[in-house]
Amino acid sequence: MNRKTFSSRFLINDIFSGMIVALVSIPISMGYAQIAGLPPVYGLYGSLLPILIFSLITTSPQFVVGVDAMPVAMLGSAITEFGIAAFSPQALKVVPSVTLLISLWLLIFKFLKAGRIVKYISNPVMGGFISGIGCTIILMQIPKLFGGSAGTGEIISLIPHIIRELSFFNLPSFIFGITTIALILGAKRIFPKFPMAILLLLAGILIVKFFNVNEAGVKLLPAVEKGLPQLSFPDLSTLKNNFPDYVFLSLTIALVIMVQTLLATNSYANKYDYYVNNDRELLAYAAMNFAGSISGACPINGSVSRSSLADQFGTKSQFMSITSFITMLLIVLFCTQYFVFLPVPLLTGIVVTALIGIVDVKQAKELWKISKSDFWIFIAAFVSVLIFGTIYGVITGVVLSFIMVVKKAVIPPRSFIGKIPNQHGYYNLIRNKNSVSIKNTVIYKFGGNLFFANTEIFQKDIESSIKEDTKFVIVDASGIGDIDIAAAKKLLYIANKLEKQNIKFYITEHQGYINDQLRLYGAGKLIENGNVRRTVSLALRTCGFKKPYPLEESTEEKIFNPSQADERFAEFEWAFGKDAESKLKEIADEVVTSIKTISSRENIENLNIEDLERKSKWGKISYFDEGELLEDIEIELEELVEKGSLDQDKLNQLEKIISIRKSVIEEKLNRINPNGTKVLHEKLKAVEEHLKKTNPVALEKILKLREKIQNEK
Repeated sequence: MNRKTFSSRFLINDIFSGMIVALVSIPISMGYAQIAGLPPVYGLYGSLLPILIFSLITTSPQFVVGVDAMPVAMLGSAITEFGIAAFSPQALKVVPSVTLLISLWLLIFKFLKAGRIVKYISNPVMGGFISGIGCTIILMQIPKLFGGSAGTGEIISLIPHIIRELSFFNLPSFIFGITTIALILGAKRIFPKFPMAILLLLAGILIVKFFNVNEAGVKLLPAVEKGLPQLSFPDLSTLKNNFPDYVFLSLTIALVIMVQTLLATNSYANKYDYYVNNDRELLAYAAMNFAGSISGACPINGSVSRSSLADQFGTKSQFMSITSFITMLLIVLFCTQYFVFLPVPLLTGIVVTALIGIVDVKQAKELWKISKSDFWIFIAAFVSVLIFGTIYGVITGVVLSFIMVVKKAVIPPRSFIGKIPNQHGYYNLIRNKNSVSIKNTVIYKFGGNLFFANTEIFQKDIESSIKEDTKFVIVDASGIGDIDIAAAKKLLYIANKLEKQNIKFYITEHQGYINDQLRLYGAGKLIENGNVRRTVSLALRTCGFKKPYPLEESTEEKIFNPSQADERFAEFEWAFGKDAESKLKEIADEVVTSIKTISSRENIENLNIEDLERKSKWGKISYFDEGELLEDIEIELEELVEKGSLDQDKLNQLEKIISIRKSVIEEKLNRINPNGTKVLHEKLKAVEEHLKKTNPVALEKILKLREKIQNEK
């Protein structure tokens, strides 16, 4: 939700979710601080000033940042390789110094406008990327559910780590963790707005306090000294021994922070339809890491798990982050002594349930149904993150997205078009069942720029369409916005080749600058020889055709469908293609449902069928489509009578109203398109023939009612 539409009624949700985020951040931040080589309390310091700074700068109303997995794992691994002991005085100096370098890199990215990278990442890539991160962090957290320690890295190292940690398996811890997950997921399904996480936190504290479960091996949060961090500027001289290595390390971590956080932030922006300024976000990331460095903390990153948790509780603004800052401030000042009563498996269960929500199985299923190629891009990004990590996952996704863009450019929409008798314009021969080729002529429509990578497809389509009696090939180039030198040469080659076969070749409907390009690239002969015509109709005239154009005889049975009618009146086949009939049936269902609610005879007499049509999802229906719709309505009403859901007297009244409406349609069609009534009758006759085969009893009753109504007239 955009800040401009923020309402005070959301404030309670934001405050509540901010408190939850702060409480959940306690074990996460403390654990990740240890991975980075710092004492646990520095994880809490990273959840104070950096969070506040971010909330004041960001353009995202709901995203959450904090000490998180990917950057600290990279940093902790590196300082170990550099021979720096965890929790040592040297680590306390090196870690914030690297965090400062990261903030400088992020600031450079901001000025370079590196945030534009997100524009080149498709929704399937974004969905797979976020789902991959979610699964990775879940795998990191799994050992903590049964009493082990969190892992780091990717799935290749996480699975063996989980197996090794099974040696520390603790049944009470496992019961704590699994019960937490089950209760939160169950409550989310049955009572989605119930704050089960808070209830479980309170229950966990009471259980620890009165039953001493720690004696049974359940891990609790460690004791932490209360108080605020000492703010100071990091001493970069501590990096001098391996400065080039630290510069490269900080650059890599900054890239991870930028990519992961921008992708996750934009994922929420897409989900809730608001705008995120990527340059401003990079400034926020730089500022929050600077705040982290002077607090002595490790790198700060976007937190997918905590953002998901905040979203689960209905966060609508950064009041959530401000509340989280205030809550954490109070905790650090006054409540650290109570940490020893918080069970780690319970807090881990809360985090895992939040992460389950970001693994977008729903999107994967939808992509499988509508676009297999996008589905495999989703899977590729997902698997790449799991196996290779954030950066390689994004690189894989971007490369695949680029491949798909190239594929769509190389293989654009193409079709062969023809004429529908007595109608203006040209129609797709496949999408419009009654469109017929013009005799001895191929009309080919190409829907994208013509360049070196797709000229072979262009040529192959044309050559494969030529028959023994073909004399003319006309290209509708209205979709071609640009050509290159290879395309110009290919057009010239095709024209010459067809000329040798006594077939005339024409290019039509394109913008004038395409002619300029033809001349520039050495194909001006096409213009000089008259192979270029302004429109398809002018090309046909050049071929010697006069209206009405002679059409090929159809080899398949042609029945009427809406696109036979004037395009001002028939839309359904144009809109829905092969699904037009079923969509029209859906509207008939809506109208019949409305009719069933009418009870009194007086209300039926005042019924306006047209008003019921307007109330449908589609709205006002074209006259030709309405003729078929009324036929569907009659059939459904008759079926209701057979089932006993509608009495015969009511059906008779409705038939009269429908009959009157049909007369109005015929009159309007005769006035605007004299050929329309004839075509409509042909369509209705085809429908009756179909009904004769499928439901002859209903057809007989409908025909008798019509005869009776006609006699009454």
